[in-house]
Amino acid sequence: MRISIVTIGTRMPAWVSQGVAEYSKRMPRELRVEWKELPLAARGKGSNAGQLKEREGEQILKAIPATDRVIALDVGGKPVSTEGLAGQLSDWQMSGDNYSLLIGGPDGLSAACLARAERSWSLSALTLPHPLVRILLAEQLYRAWTITVNHPYHRE
Repeated sequence: MRISIVTIGTRMPAWVSQGVAEYSKRMPRELRVEWKELPLAARGKGSNAGQLKEREGEQILKAIPATDRVIALDVGGKPVSTEGLAGQLSDWQMSGDNYSLLIGGPDGLSAACLARAERSWSLSALTLPHPLVRILLAEQLYRAWTITVNHPYHRE
């Protein structure tokens, strides 16, 4: 099974890349996590946030394999607990499907991306910076997997 995390933004600080790499390498071979970083839409003096979001959304949609099941990370999405994520991860593995998780740019995900997703998750009611979202997601995927295999990393 593969989980692709499709995200806008390519120039992350070293601490972000290191954190994401650390949790990604801990994942087992049968649960591969790939990161697809796409460039921000060009911003200028007269940039319109809605148009930028649409351009970034077009890039994201092109990067999603046609057969993948899609989940959007969106502030308006449904909150999911770590244990809930572990249950979903277990279901995903049993289904044999591949998943794409979408992280939008500074203006969020386009309506087209949200429409393509079968569900939307909110990682927090707080506004989180995109670099931190990457590390948080990578860690939570690892933590969810450890729960499914009774690894002692997660403590209730």
